[in-house]
Amino acid sequence: MSNNLLIAVSGKSGCGNTSSSRIVADRLGLRLINYTFHNYAEDLGIPFTELLARAEKDPTYDLELDRKQLALARESSCVLGSRLAIWLLKEAPVKVYLDASLRVRAERVARREGKDVETTMRETQVRDANDHQRYHKLYNIDNDDYRFADLVIDTEKGDQYYVAGVILDFVKSRGLA
Repeated sequence: MSNNLLIAVSGKSGCGNTSSSRIVADRLGLRLINYTFHNYAEDLGIPFTELLARAEKDPTYDLELDRKQLALARESSCVLGSRLAIWLLKEAPVKVYLDASLRVRAERVARREGKDVETTMRETQVRDANDHQRYHKLYNIDNDDYRFADLVIDTEKGDQYYVAGVILDFVKSRGLA
């Protein structure tokens, strides 16, 4: 395990977590682990919305998803991009938190999904609150407290290439790549 380069990247919806993680993984020649509820629903052969409804009532879905992500991440060097990566992959020598305001995150999600910004902002706010409550209940994690992260990036300062560049520079400055 000690020879593996594990980079954990977390951030709320719309921060560019998936895009930035993919670029970092590609540039470093690492696997990207980004196993989400969309993937899980596909694996179970059920609609995404059905999985979300089940997960609201039964915490085993969240726990299994997180267990699967961690198992995949611990197999070999990788970039793990997930909402809880920096909290759950404790052994990662690089923990990165991506940050952006609610408005900017909602604008990004709305653009990506072809939705109205104001509606998306309300939905994102509800999602943030639900995630916060769920993570606290499941793991006693406060996902608004990321002070322990090795690197916090304000993603409003640039696009996913800018963010990936900051992460890559940090990794290189640590002598890890």
